[in-house]
Amino acid sequence: MTPAPLHLAGERLMLDPAGVVSWPARRTLIVSDLHLEKGSHFAVRGRFVPPYDTRETLSKLALAVRRYGPARLVLLGDSFHDPMGCDRMAPADCATLQRILASVEEVVWVLGNHDPVAPRGLPGTAVETLEDGPLTFRHEADPRAQGEMSGHFHPKATLMTRAGGISRPCFATDARRVILPAFGAYTGGLDVRDPALGGLFPRGGRVFLLGPDRLFSVPMAPMRRRPEPVA
Repeated sequence: MTPAPLHLAGERLMLDPAGVVSWPARRTLIVSDLHLEKGSHFAVRGRFVPPYDTRETLSKLALAVRRYGPARLVLLGDSFHDPMGCDRMAPADCATLQRILASVEEVVWVLGNHDPVAPRGLPGTAVETLEDGPLTFRHEADPRAQGEMSGHFHPKATLMTRAGGISRPCFATDARRVILPAFGAYTGGLDVRDPALGGLFPRGGRVFLLGPDRLFSVPMAPMRRRPEPVA
């Protein structure tokens, strides 16, 4: 894995191809939108999908934690797909999550729209927003914010190649913010050109598409204003 350095609000961050961000100065690892137990959420509603998303997601998270050895783990919301997700976890998966959390000194659960309450029985502090020095951490981006890290939108972008377009999850960045890709195994994505996401980058920015062992950086064009209707 070859991470890419990025500076935000004067702080040096490392964007990792696994879809996580390391903040070395604070020994902090940031990850967003795990959506644990999404498979079981659909299963209890009669829509069967393979029930292995939590195991796969936790396996990736454990690797990232071992790679960076953080003192603090910040989860940027939608860590569980619904408020009861933690109660549906298989015992083995719950034990894996407990081991991951026990390996760090501090766990911060930033609450999201899918998990508006803290997960029961798990260590850590639940907050709506975390502020640390020049950086602010929240689930959904605030258009007015500076030095912000968030998730929620599951950004993806398309890289054009001679074989055609390749769509991949990505980091979306500019001088004011970083929006992380969704980390969960069963998460889709929203194209960075969608107005809901692109509108947060009115002057454009850069996207870092996730590759197997490196990131691919391409510019993100400014959002074009829609023409005013003719009276």
